[in-house]
Amino acid sequence: MSEKQNHLLCYREDSALLVIDVQERIFDVMQNKENVLTNIVKLVKAFRLMDVPVFYTEQYPKGLGYTHPLVREELSGLTAYQKMSFSCAGNIDLVDELEEKDYENIIVCGVESHVCVQQTVLDLLFAGFNVNLVVDAVSSRKMMDYDIAVKRMLDSGATLCTTESIIFELLQESGTPLFKEVSKLIK
Repeated sequence: MSEKQNHLLCYREDSALLVIDVQERIFDVMQNKENVLTNIVKLVKAFRLMDVPVFYTEQYPKGLGYTHPLVREELSGLTAYQKMSFSCAGNIDLVDELEEKDYENIIVCGVESHVCVQQTVLDLLFAGFNVNLVVDAVSSRKMMDYDIAVKRMLDSGATLCTTESIIFELLQESGTPLFKEVSKLIK
């Protein structure tokens, strides 16, 4: 294979994770919340081990509470981007940082699939980013909302992936000390 990178894959040097609104008061009513929470924590841990940037948002924390404690623990040292708009693109500081750092791939997880996640994904696609939606790390209160949102984002150009698939995609190879450390999170 030539030295040119495959534009269909995500690489650590041009990717970032965006964790959307995993907040205490709303998370309790999500479908499949235990698995989704476990996968979001795995993603954050793995991305931080791989030195892939992680960003996170909170929608109106005064009303919806702050990021779930299990996720917040893994995000220590990072600051939440607060927002009132459903789309994360409504936070100009976040958008400026994503564009300034020239990330090609934004990997997205969080809630709710059909509101903040969907609007963010559509705005990121419109802005020219490749968006990878981690389908086992997003949720909604109702399965129909989740299903239709995932279909709409896919139809609009987002790439679907799972927690495990995106982690191994970013790792690229086994047998390294980093692989050994990150793969412990998968087991």
